Amino acid sequence: MLSDVMETSEGVDEAEVLHYEEMEEESDVSPADLSELLKEGTKESHDRAENTQFVKDFLKGQIKKELFKLATVALYFTYSALEEEMDNNKDHPAFAPLYFPLELHRKEELAKDLEYFYGEDWKEKIQCSEATKCYVDRIHQVGQHEPELLVAHAYTRYMGDLSGGQVLKKVAQRALKLPSSGEGIQFYVFENISNAQQFKQFYRARMNALDLDKKTKEKIVEEANAAFKFNMQVFDELDKIGALLTEEAQDGGLPVHDGKGNLHKCPYYATKLGKGDASCPYHIAMAMLKQPTMQFILAACIAMAAGVAAWYVM
Repeated sequence: MLSDVMETSEGVDEAEVLHYEEMEEESDVSPADLSELLKEGTKESHDRAENTQFVKDFLKGQIKKELFKLATVALYFTYSALEEEMDNNKDHPAFAPLYFPLELHRKEELAKDLEYFYGEDWKEKIQCSEATKCYVDRIHQVGQHEPELLVAHAYTRYMGDLSGGQVLKKVAQRALKLPSSGEGIQFYVFENISNAQQFKQFYRARMNALDLDKKTKEKIVEEANAAFKFNMQVFDELDKIGALLTEEAQDGGLPVHDGKGNLHKCPYYATKLGKGDASCPYHIAMAMLKQPTMQFILAACIAMAAGVAAWYVM
């Protein structure tokens, strides 16, 4: 039962749980309510985010495993920052009513996904990308200096995860041939929310009940648009990395470069190769072997060697 779920959250009493259960699909809302201001005020940003190349390819099931892994890394750093600041501000009057760690927090689930993809020593294999770091820095700045704006980041991330995120979960599981038991996509699994639609309604009602003046609400909408922008910058970064990857990247190591583009401009390669020369002989050889001409020459050499061996045996 959803009421059992809600009883686990801090700051939710029995009366509020009952109200949550009885909430109708169409609640009475006012254009001045924060949920409505956010919905209308971020519509354009939402549409732009949905139309980024990364998201469009993802929805079509055209997602490379290495990119999905890197996207999961970006989410881990993002949610680590967001949930750290939410924990620090759980008693702040402008955010406390929206603090639902058992229902919403994603850091632990993302850690499980990263362990699945990278192994037990996953923490040693990942790092925060440039675009993600900008996002993370902004979250920390908001949490430390303007906690009321955390509402914008929580709204943008968690409401999206409970909505379109559930579609992405199914696409990723099918496209990447992930186990039906859920490994690799725990991020999208909200075990303590049995009805996502009702929870979103409850969350929006809590947002609307916050004691905020008009100016603060406007700042929250502005910050939500900034959050969408940060997400789009991460998507664009992933697109640039994806342009340098083949369809299937090598698991457990660097993705195979296909010989196209400038290897030195790829942020993933730049960080992984560090001080060393980016023209790694192994990856150059692998890229060359993917060329039809080299494949033909290799096949001819093998055939010639086989002929010589056969003659010798005879």
